[in-house]
Amino acid sequence: MSEKLLDVRNLHVSFDTYGGRVHAVRGVNLSIEKGETLAIVGESGCGKSVTAQSIMRLIAEPPGKILSGEILFKGENMLSYSQKKMRSIRGREISMIFQDPMTSLNPTLTIGDQLTEGLIRHQKLSQKEAGKRALSMLDLVGISNAKERLKQFPHQFSGGMRQRIMIAMALMCDPEILIADEPTTALDVTIQAQILDLFKDIQKKMGVAIIMITHDLGVVAQLADRIQVMYAGKVVEEGNRRDLFYQAQHPYTRGLLHSVPRMDADRHVPLVPIAGTPPDLFSPPTGCAFADRCEYAMDVCTEYDPARVEANTQHYVACWLQDARARQAFGDEELPMLRKSV
Repeated sequence: MSEKLLDVRNLHVSFDTYGGRVHAVRGVNLSIEKGETLAIVGESGCGKSVTAQSIMRLIAEPPGKILSGEILFKGENMLSYSQKKMRSIRGREISMIFQDPMTSLNPTLTIGDQLTEGLIRHQKLSQKEAGKRALSMLDLVGISNAKERLKQFPHQFSGGMRQRIMIAMALMCDPEILIADEPTTALDVTIQAQILDLFKDIQKKMGVAIIMITHDLGVVAQLADRIQVMYAGKVVEEGNRRDLFYQAQHPYTRGLLHSVPRMDADRHVPLVPIAGTPPDLFSPPTGCAFADRCEYAMDVCTEYDPARVEANTQHYVACWLQDARARQAFGDEELPMLRKSV
């Protein structure tokens, strides 16, 4: 088995507000190896972006606080690093693409200045050397007439091109891990497909490990090696693409899949949304956070938190329905997710 490049263990993150403490991330575990793509999927507010920002140590303290856990990068706990040490990691070894490229880019600086700034300040390259690197990166992400484009400002680019520039900026220092936080949210479906193809191409050429954060399972269908599904600050299911798309075991994962339009479905068949709303993380529920929205919820679901169990090889689920006693209560015919093949 390959060595883990990043290993997050039992991460807990909260935010103190006027209304009380929000428990945004509640015991998240994740890992990624060199050259791998991990997708983190879930509804807005489930803790995906907070997890990513915690890895980068970008949580503002206060009001945010990493309560406990470990974030191991190459075996060293980054939570023990000073801010100076973290600044040497960000961009150079771990880079992040944020949700909205227009608010992430500086409107007063040219694209060339923003691309070369990190190389000049942190790697001490000359302006000429950094400029050559910027040209090659724009070529890599598919922006034509790169020499002229370096002189332009963010408002002179379309949304898709700005996203490509953000990807180029994140890759300037040849990082080992690239975290992409909702990189296709504001783009139309055609541009989305182009950006996802770009990620696959970049990974082949550079071998970078990618953590893709999204609310759309369809976005990662052809990109991710492994997928983690988050709900209410916790990972409820984890597996490879086949596990998640063909053998999903958690009712929440199945609900996400049923709410995605399918090309092979009858056009008159309505999408099935997940009933109810996510729980209040000011006061998280005692048991399974999805119990109030789950059609298969049992008494135990509201009283005890389900353990993480292995449904299949390298396929993990946190759900009481995986308990052998659930088979006795429901039976395979009434509860499809208890079957090993769906």
